Amino acid sequence: MSRMPLPGPKLSYKENTVMNHLQTAFSAAVPGIIMNLKKRNIDAFYYENSKTMVEDILTKIPAGSSITWGGSESVTECGLMDAIQNGSYTLLDRTCAKTPEERREFYGKAVMADVFLMSTNAITYNGELINIDGNGNRLACLMQGPKEVFIIVGMNKFVGSIEEGIHRIENIAAPANVQRLQKETPCHTLGRCAHCFSAESICSHTVITRRCSQPGRIKLFIVAENLGY
Repeated sequence: MSRMPLPGPKLSYKENTVMNHLQTAFSAAVPGIIMNLKKRNIDAFYYENSKTMVEDILTKIPAGSSITWGGSESVTECGLMDAIQNGSYTLLDRTCAKTPEERREFYGKAVMADVFLMSTNAITYNGELINIDGNGNRLACLMQGPKEVFIIVGMNKFVGSIEEGIHRIENIAAPANVQRLQKETPCHTLGRCAHCFSAESICSHTVITRRCSQPGRIKLFIVAENLGY
């Protein structure tokens, strides 16, 4: 049985108005974004809310498919994780691998999955994906392995340039993630990037995805909501 989400704070009239304006402005940019992604061999789909997005994603994953995922608050927050856990799929969960030997065996299976779920740390309006990873398993599956990659992205992840994307990751996403993961890094204390070489740094690999070499393998699901960090 899926968990019922806890009720969040009710938005005020002003907050609702601001969000509506942000969503309307973002929706105006979406046709250009989708066109730019198509040039890069990335299929893109747009939704006004997470509910309709998740419903459509499920129609694109045949029953019995093997599914795995990278660490992603967006995938959980939108409700997709609950949906696949209650569906007729073979789930490959990396948290079940406890020893180095089990993790190695798991990653061998993960790269052969039918579907890999993830978000992207940032994306430009031109369609470039920007990601920074600690161990690199998420980025490895993005680049090669699983048959399809489904990327869940909220409107808060869009930036004007690659440089802006890296700045966003270093100073917004990474500090928030180390708080979630309770890592002992300078950004945990400072709340911003210190370009550290900490043993627990989650910023080891930077990957810019300019295009998909296999047309349609990467599918981007864009929603007019703020998701993840």
